[in-house]
This record gives sequence, C-alpha cells and structure tokens, in this order.
Amino acid sequence: MQFIFEKLYIIAENDVEAQASKYFLIELSKRNICVTESSTDSLDIVFKQDKNAFNDNDCYNIILENNTLTFSAKTIRGLIFAYSHFLRKCEFKNNKIILINDISGTYIPKKAIRGHQIGYRTTPNTYDAWDYKQYFNYYLDMMAFTTNTCEHMPYEKGISKRNCLMKYDEEDFLIEASRLADTLDLDVSIWHPNCDDESIEEATKKRNELYKKVPRIDYLFIPGGDPGEYYADEFIERTKSFSKVLKEHHKNAKVYPSAQAPHKYHDWGDKLIEELEKEPEEIDGLIMGPNHAFPMHELRAKTPQKYPMRFYPDITHNLRCEYPVHFLNDDWHYSLASTLSRESVNPRPVEFATLHRLFSHYTVGSVSYSEGVHDDLNKMVWSLLEFDDTYPLNEAVSDYVRYFFYGADTETLTEAIFGLEKNWEGNPLNNPSINSTYRAFCELKHDYPALSENWRFLLLYFRACCDKLVLERMKFENALIDDAKYYLKKTEINKAKSVLNTGYPQFYNDLRTEISLLGEKLFNLIGIQLDVEHYHTDNWERGATLDTIDRPVTDRLWLLNRLDYCESLPENEQASFITRLLNRNSVASDEYYYSVALHELVALGVKQDGEFYMNFQGDRPDNDGRMPMSMLKVYDHFSFCAKLGGFSPRDYTLTVIYKDHSTKDTHQKITANGHTVYEGISFGGERNEQFDKEMLCEGFLSAAYKINKEFFVNGTLDLVITEETKGIEICEFFIK
Repeated sequence: MQFIFEKLYIIAENDVEAQASKYFLIELSKRNICVTESSTDSLDIVFKQDKNAFNDNDCYNIILENNTLTFSAKTIRGLIFAYSHFLRKCEFKNNKIILINDISGTYIPKKAIRGHQIGYRTTPNTYDAWDYKQYFNYYLDMMAFTTNTCEHMPYEKGISKRNCLMKYDEEDFLIEASRLADTLDLDVSIWHPNCDDESIEEATKKRNELYKKVPRIDYLFIPGGDPGEYYADEFIERTKSFSKVLKEHHKNAKVYPSAQAPHKYHDWGDKLIEELEKEPEEIDGLIMGPNHAFPMHELRAKTPQKYPMRFYPDITHNLRCEYPVHFLNDDWHYSLASTLSRESVNPRPVEFATLHRLFSHYTVGSVSYSEGVHDDLNKMVWSLLEFDDTYPLNEAVSDYVRYFFYGADTETLTEAIFGLEKNWEGNPLNNPSINSTYRAFCELKHDYPALSENWRFLLLYFRACCDKLVLERMKFENALIDDAKYYLKKTEINKAKSVLNTGYPQFYNDLRTEISLLGEKLFNLIGIQLDVEHYHTDNWERGATLDTIDRPVTDRLWLLNRLDYCESLPENEQASFITRLLNRNSVASDEYYYSVALHELVALGVKQDGEFYMNFQGDRPDNDGRMPMSMLKVYDHFSFCAKLGGFSPRDYTLTVIYKDHSTKDTHQKITANGHTVYEGISFGGERNEQFDKEMLCEGFLSAAYKINKEFFVNGTLDLVITEETKGIEICEFFIK
C-alpha cells in the first residue's frame, strides 16, 4: 500500500530532536520538498528522543498513524537511522512524496558494529581530496544505511605523508573527524598499526599523546601485519601496553588486535593463539582481515570464546586481494581485470551478499576495508545486511537508488546496477549484459538530466562506458588478428603488421573521449582520482582506471612485438618461427594445453586445496605487449592439482610455465596418479631455451618432465605439483 503526501510539518522539541530534524530538512530540500505550517492535509513528522525506550543507540521506532509519522530513538544516531529509513522507502515525483509501504515498527540491529574505514591518507583514491564538510556529509550518507562506526587512522609509520591533494595534516584531521563523528553519535574506530622501527616505550608514548587529543575513540584496531612485522608474543605485549594508555583517556574503548600475519613468520598464527589463550584482560576482541593467519572458521574455533570477533571485509578491491571478483573461483576475465584493475568502480551486491552469508554469523559485526567511493554501493548494502541479514538484496539496491537518485525510475536504475555486476561474468564477447547495461545508462542519462550532476550516477555510468569500451576493443582487435593470420600463413609479415596497426573506428574513439571527460568531471565533483598524472592518485593500482583502461585485451600487441622479433631473424628462419608462433598453444587431440587466464581454474576438474593467490599481471604498466594473454594469470600457492583425461597409452612430456623466483631452500614435487614424476629443488626439469626466448617474457621459464605411460590410468591423469615453503607460481602447462 502506498501513501502520498504533498505537505510536511516537522515537530522537534529538544536540541537532539532539532539537530536530527535539521539534517532531515537538508535531505528534503535536495528533493525539492518544502516544509509548511501544520494543516489538516499535511503529514506531521515528529522527532522524539526517548532515552528510556531502547537498550542501545542503534534501535529506533517508526509509527505511522493517521497523518502523523513519529521517529523515536535514544540518541541522534537512532533518529538519523529512522528518518533515513523513511527516505529510503520514498519516491519523489512532481513535488509529491510517495511512501511505498507502511514502515511502522521497531528496528533492532543484528550486529553491534557496522562500519567502514574511510581513512584520510595518501593511499585511497578519493578521501585524501576531501574537506571536513565532505567527510561529514559522507558520515550522514553512510548512516542513512545504518552505519554506526567510522574508522580513521593516524600518521602512517609515525610520520606525515601528506600529498598535494590533502588540505590538512593527517593527525589534525583525525582529531576533527572524531569530533564531527561525535556530534552524530557515530562510533570512532582507529586503525593504528605498529611501526617496525619503534621500541615499545616510544610507541606507547606516541599513542598516549595522540589518544588524549582525540575527542572520541570507541575501538582501537591494531593489525598484526600488513603493516607490522613483530612476532606474535611481542605484538600482544605491545597491544596490551597500547590498551592501557588508550583506556586512560577513553575508558569504555575496546581494543581489537587483528590476526593478520606477517609473511616472514610461518608459525605466527599458532603463537598468537597461545597468547590469546592466556586471556589478557587488556584485549576485548579479535579481528579477521586480509593476510589472515587462519580462515574464518578455524580462527573462530581456535580463539577463546571470551573474545568476540570483528570482520574486516575487503569490499574495495577487485584482484590481488582477499576477496577478488568471483572470489570463490577467482575467474574474472583477464580483459576486464587488465583494464579495470584493482580499484575500479565495483558494485558487487550479489557477491558480497554471499560473502556476508558465509561469515557474518561468526562475528559481532564489521568495519570494511575501503580505499575510496568506487565501492560506495558495496558499503551501503553491506551495512543494511549487518543491520538485518534477512534484508532482500533487490530491496537494498532499490533503497540506494531511491535515496541517492531521487526522481529517477527506481526499477530501471536498480536493474542497471545489477547489470554492472553481470557485466563481469565470463568473457565479454559472450556477455550480452554489457551492451544492454550500457544502453540503459545512456537512456537514464538522457531521460533524467539531473543525474549528470550526481557523482554516484556518473561513477556507475563511467563503469558502464568502460565495460563497453573493453568489449568493443576485443571485437575489433580479434577481427584484425584473424585477418593478420591469413597473411602470416603466407609469411607476408608487412601485410600482417599493417592489418594489426589499423586504427580504431570513430565510435570507439568517441567513447574513449567520453570516459576521459567523465574522469575529469568526477574529480571535480567528488575528488576521485582516476589517473596519476592529472588527478594525483597514489599509483596505477589505486583506482587509476584512466591509466589502465588501454591495457592489452587481445594478443594484438604481442603479435606485433613477435613480428618485430621475427624480422630480426635471418630470412630463411622466419617462416618456421611464424609456424611456431601461430601454433604456440596447439596440441593434438590426445594432448592437453591449459592456461589459467584462458581456461580458468574450474577447467582443472578439481577445486584447489586451501587459499591460493592470483598474481595477476595484466594491469601492470609493463604489460605493453611483452606477454600473450595466456600468461596474464599466475596461480600462486603451495599446491596445484588437476584431474585430466583423454590420453593415449604412451609416454608424454609435461611442460610447466613458471614465474621465476629464488629456488633456494625449496623442495618441489610432481606426481602423476601418485607416481613421482619429479622431486627436488624448484623447478627442475629440462629447459627449452628457444621456447622461453620466443614465446615467454622476461621473468618466466619453462620446465619439462617426462610422464611414463605406466603412470596413466586408462587415459586419465591426476596431476599434483607441490612446494610447501615458498610455493609455486604457474600460468600454463602443456602435456604433449
């Protein structure tokens, strides 16, 4: 049932109610809704601070009776949650307010901690360009989706790293940001890592001096590593020392060390648990985050139940991270990963709802890892799920649309946002969502001109344009490659190169220009830094989409590179080289070729054991045609498994393409159906120097091993490669 209102009248008596109503009025003014004097046909909105009705500051009550809507809560925090709930359920058309259903009820959160890290430092691609007003407005935006905690940070490594965008000293900012949060009753968490060159006395003194200046601190987050390289027992000793000085100034603050393990200590996690089993009173809980010592279930099982667990989910990164795109399989297509990279605009509501379902029941809440507004939708949806894990996902995204894109068509925009997530499924050439989503955003931009000044809409439109650009480039370049191969088969190198050097069509160039113009506009509107040169993002990996969008998505540049090499060969050797080039990945019907990038892990026929890392190469600055697409994904783990079939009763040669690294103190083993194929120092096997020179790039090598025909079982092969100390990095293998 819908409720339609034309006039609003606000009733607020004490200071807290008046403050909440002021923020509400600001939101109404954005929507061109005017507040009038009370009349018989107005909706009376009552703000009511009730200090005795609720157990905590997060609960709120909404009652709609006749022409009166009452928001009740203990503090201003709950009142902001209440009026924001109302706005999330309203559509605004023709100066009318349409409440889409009756929202009367009492709202009690499932999780006590619902926050996001929005640190003022050089690393993020957005926050360092903001002023206090922008931060304060973002506090309110997050609270509109029931966020109750913001996380900030002091100097990194104990010293200022202020860049050209930052308007304030980092620790001056921290103090003021804490004060502003306190005016909203927004909890403040401090992410404060150890510095490797400080003694415990020096570190404790510095923290004491800082913590007494910060007006509000509710939580202290101390990572065990990333950064910080202290052994577990010293890490806990430092944590206890920091806890004591913190609680001298903020007696109710809670200290949560994080089980993020320094890489150089292999037994760090076990030692941490030994320290926690002593149940030090200075520690109030434990955080699960990136580079974790143990997976979530294991960490919770090992940690004394006295300590609640807080999640530190990475909802900001797309690759080389804790939860990459399609984190259960890590199968984001190399073309999109290369061009959009680690911190592109990334609405991933379906995937992060899955992550929440997997891990939320272990925790008392979370503060997410965020490096800018490219993950804005993820923040808001995550907070709603932390408040109520039964919240319908489609409704959460629709809330986002109604709250931030008021006046636009809710259903169309909601579908378009889900479309952006679908754009990243599989090979762009096989994904119709990219074209339909691009058309949807173009039509929305045309139909609702006001959206062209809305930074959140422009971020989503920017992503739709980027996805479309990648698709168009793949189609165009693959057609050129097919044409060039026709000439290469006849050893007509110059004609092949001429084809491969064909310029892009006008539509493509216009779309690329549009993407650049959007980058400039978004920087001016919200401070997001989409490249290094013009907008000063920290580096190419930190959301610099304008720097990565032109990375190779096909073998076009690699073929041109190889043809340059071909021309350096004696003329009588060129034809044989071209044959090897064109047949690089070819195998007979009873042979097997596999590429992590081209075929994904699912093609191996078995789920890999444990937690692997995908060392993706495609978005790196040196990917300028030096490597084929087949080498872009490097699987990094202690074991690699495959279950394969279709082999004939004969001997085979297994050739593995590795990323080269130190082989000191390593012990690699390869087995085929349990039979040892190789055992010894990495990488062993025989080198094919010609193949390595011609078909691989610097930093990679091949190693070949004989698999006796007796090792196969009725044409099947269970292949296992292990190295238990430094691991193995594999991008391809051949069985011929």
